[in-house]
Amino acid sequence: MTARKTKANAANGKPINLTRKEGESDGEAIARNILGPGARHGVTHAQVMQAQMGSLANAPDVVDYAKAVEGIADKGAAGDLDFASRLLAAQAVTLDSMFTELARRMALNMGEHLHATEIYARIALKAQANSRATIEALAKLHQPREQTVRHVHVNDGGQAVIADQFHHHQHDAQGGTGNGQSSEQPHAQGAPCPALPCPNPIGPAVPLARDQGQEPVQDARRKG
Repeated sequence: MTARKTKANAANGKPINLTRKEGESDGEAIARNILGPGARHGVTHAQVMQAQMGSLANAPDVVDYAKAVEGIADKGAAGDLDFASRLLAAQAVTLDSMFTELARRMALNMGEHLHATEIYARIALKAQANSRATIEALAKLHQPREQTVRHVHVNDGGQAVIADQFHHHQHDAQGGTGNGQSSEQPHAQGAPCPALPCPNPIGPAVPLARDQGQEPVQDARRKG
């Protein structure tokens, strides 16, 4: 399947380069690209940034934001965790700042306005919990994953020997994950232990009275 470039116009009249697949109409190509994360998130970022920063000279438009989002998404899909790490760290700091500000406002209302104190305290604790969860997610993102592979060896006599091998998934230099080298992974040492022999693999039989017969009973009668 081949792909070629086609052009469409944004709301401001700026041309957009779209990827068009073989046998795909212009409308289908435009719809598929618009439904992608870049275009939709680009519109959101354009609206949010304009509300936060106002009209700036040489301000980026929807197309510029869409291209930036697509570039970040492509790196994330390739396993680059740099943006995710920086984003989580920044969010943790922002949430902690929210906690301290809300805690300050809670202290100002304490003793006089109990209802406002309760509201500020509740929101402050939520910000604190989310900050802690974000830090935990950041630590988990960079923590090597450990996978246990269990090998079961069944020997003669029915004894099973279980050996565990641990495979560590470490992050490479680009931030991606991969399996550790075989030389760095611990392996089960030695051959499996043989099963202990048993003279009767079924086990000793339970004695039955009819098999062993009756023992002689002592004669309790006195002979006269």
